[in-house]
Amino acid sequence: MSLIPATILTGFLGSGKTTLLKRVLSEAHGQKIAVIENEFGEENIDSDILVTESKEQIIQMSNGCICCTIREDLRSTLQDLAQKKRKGEIDFDRVVIETTGLADPGPVAQTFFMDDEIAETYLLDSILTLVDAKHAAQQLNDRQEARRQVGFADQIFISKTDLVAQDETDALIHRLKHMNPRAPHKAVHFGEVAIKDVFDLRGFNLNAKLDIDPDFLKDDHHDHGHDHHDHDHEHGEHCDHPSHAHEGHGHHHHHDDDVKSFVFKSDRAFDPARLEDFLGAIVNIYGPRMLRYKGVLNMKGTERKVIFQGVHQLMGSDLGPQWAEGEARTSKMVFIGIDLPKDIFLQGLEQCLI
Repeated sequence: MSLIPATILTGFLGSGKTTLLKRVLSEAHGQKIAVIENEFGEENIDSDILVTESKEQIIQMSNGCICCTIREDLRSTLQDLAQKKRKGEIDFDRVVIETTGLADPGPVAQTFFMDDEIAETYLLDSILTLVDAKHAAQQLNDRQEARRQVGFADQIFISKTDLVAQDETDALIHRLKHMNPRAPHKAVHFGEVAIKDVFDLRGFNLNAKLDIDPDFLKDDHHDHGHDHHDHDHEHGEHCDHPSHAHEGHGHHHHHDDDVKSFVFKSDRAFDPARLEDFLGAIVNIYGPRMLRYKGVLNMKGTERKVIFQGVHQLMGSDLGPQWAEGEARTSKMVFIGIDLPKDIFLQGLEQCLI
């Protein structure tokens, strides 16, 4: 049996997760999807779709989808579903796990790596975060959980952009990119997002591409305070907006978000032993605050790219394709976390180079 892809859906309250789930559960998309609902959700799927009176934890939909609530923990729910699938009692091709409005998706993602039985059955495809354009600035200012969800995302959907002015949406995207330059951002209209944009994104695959917004890489230092040329040129279009001026704490100071990202780049090769020691040490100390990190590395002793990524304390690496002839062998890493000491990371990585 090939691995069952799983998607984690997370997002602010009112951001449209329920709308998206309703579509997944009732639309004729021809896919059999099992949706795992976190029961304590403040915005449970409306009972007009679900007859939750039955004590049954798994409910079959008319379009072949299944809805399932987490009774004990995610691990046992996933095992239960896989077991029923093996026995032929239910049939589904993929799983969507909805976390409650303020949950930290980290432990949910870790479940797929920590537990052998789950890892042999499921493949974590990606973490999708829905952001509500109307309330985002406030939620990002007030709630660390909201900022963490942005940091974890492989794909960010921004809903309700029709309810706010274009410059507010621009400022929001600008802010989100600083927190997470890895994840593509898409403005979506009330859950009317194509199913193909939701599934098989392969955000967790160890692939050789590092999705960082290219503008982000141009400006190496990426501090907001300075005003060297590139910066003005690159972000000028966003930075002159009146909304920055009058929304004092809203936009202008978004570099004060505690979830931020930075990139390390080098054309020199890494010493494998030194790098392993250093990464092991920082993950030990800062792991709980390291949300997502990924790198495509030039390592001494191999002609192939080394790809690594991690969530919190868990990291994995893999040999990727060969460096192409004439390709610049540049190592690139991106770290997304909560108040990580950028200097310690960058200096430490520098010392791991040959």
